[in-house]
Amino acid sequence: MKVGIIGSGIVGQVLAVAFKNEGYEVTVGTRNTSKPELANFKKENPSISIGNFQDAAKFGDLLVLATSGSGAVDAVKLAGHENFRDKVVIDTTNPIGPGRPENGVLKFFTNAETSLMEIVQNLIPEARFVKAFNSVGNTLMYKPRLTGGKPTMFICGNDDDAKNTVTDILIRFGWEIEDMGKATAARAIEPLCILWCIQASSAINGTMLSSY
Repeated sequence: MKVGIIGSGIVGQVLAVAFKNEGYEVTVGTRNTSKPELANFKKENPSISIGNFQDAAKFGDLLVLATSGSGAVDAVKLAGHENFRDKVVIDTTNPIGPGRPENGVLKFFTNAETSLMEIVQNLIPEARFVKAFNSVGNTLMYKPRLTGGKPTMFICGNDDDAKNTVTDILIRFGWEIEDMGKATAARAIEPLCILWCIQASSAINGTMLSSY
C-alpha cells in the first residue's frame, strides 16, 4: 500500500518514517518543498519522496492528514478533493486556536457541538476519515515502550472498514485500540490533546510524567 502524508511537520515526518519501517511506500506532501528541515529529512530518509499536498494525495492509497489544525481545511483544498475520493484518511489534527494556553490549557477554535474531523469529513464526504494519533506526543506514535504495557489509542469514524484498516495499522505500530464510534465521537477525542498538553506543561526537569 502507498501512503501519502499531507503535512511535513514533526508529526508527518515521524509517521512517514514509521510507515516506511513497516514496508509502505511513502510520499510526504508539504506546502513548501524548499524548507531546510525537509532537506535534512530527505537526506536521512532518501527512500521517502517529497512533493506538494496534491502529489501526496494522488500518490497514496491511504492518506494521513498531519497538518496543524488551523491549516487542515486549506491543505485538503490544495491537495484536491478528487484525490481523497473513497480513500481511508487518518486524521491526526487538533483544532488548536491562537493565543497562549491558560494554565497549560490549550484554546480550541471548535466547540462541544462539533470537531475538526467532522468539518473536514463534511468537506469531503467521499473520503473515509478515521481519527487517530491526535492525543499522543510524536515520540510515542510508533512502537511506544511504556512500563505499564501497550497504551490505548482512541479512534472514531463513520466507515467500519476504514476503522478496521486503521486498527490493523495501529496494532503493527504497537497500540491497543478503542473504537469510540462515529465521527461525532471526535468531539470527545480531540480534547484529549488538551489533557496531554497539560501533562506536558507539568513535566519536571524535562521528564514526562510516567503515565505517558
